Amino acid sequence: MSEIFDFLKATDRSLFFFLNLALANSFFDYLMVLITDKHTWYLPGAILFTWLVWRGGKAGRIMALLVIVGIVLSDQISAGILKPLTEQFRPCKELEGFRLLVHCGSRYGFPSSHAANAAVIATLMSYAYRRWTAFWVIITFLIGFSRIYVGVHYPSDVAGGWVLGIALGLALIPLFEKLQRLRWSKTKPAA
Repeated sequence: MSEIFDFLKATDRSLFFFLNLALANSFFDYLMVLITDKHTWYLPGAILFTWLVWRGGKAGRIMALLVIVGIVLSDQISAGILKPLTEQFRPCKELEGFRLLVHCGSRYGFPSSHAANAAVIATLMSYAYRRWTAFWVIITFLIGFSRIYVGVHYPSDVAGGWVLGIALGLALIPLFEKLQRLRWSKTKPAA
């Protein structure tokens, strides 16, 4: 069993070095730092939230609420439960000879909270607005890739984040459906 674990760990590190070093170029250095920075997503997130609430109708308002719930859940589960439980160090905490383009972050990296948050949003939004699925998949991929490229996560951290985010998104979809069917009507007072 330890041989399999060692093989997977070595493969993870090899893939990390390939994505971090072999693909390095000045354009990606700029773009991936921009994509990985959570502040980059505040304005687009605010615009999306405003659109969902203001123009999205009942489904949009429900989705806006569930996106917030999904982000809170994915962030708390990844950072508050799974990272301390797995104690998998980030590459920037245990490796040498790679490129670190941003601040390393906390000690542990599995699963990536960035990847989990992006995946839960993508899963929910793709369900509610299917014609935008390709857009959400690309954004989620770029955020995950950026975390490896800038040197703060292993590929397994990102994959784990994606699995967590997708699972949470899928778990919230029945709630979306139930809230969609719920009638919001005022009850008439008894005469």
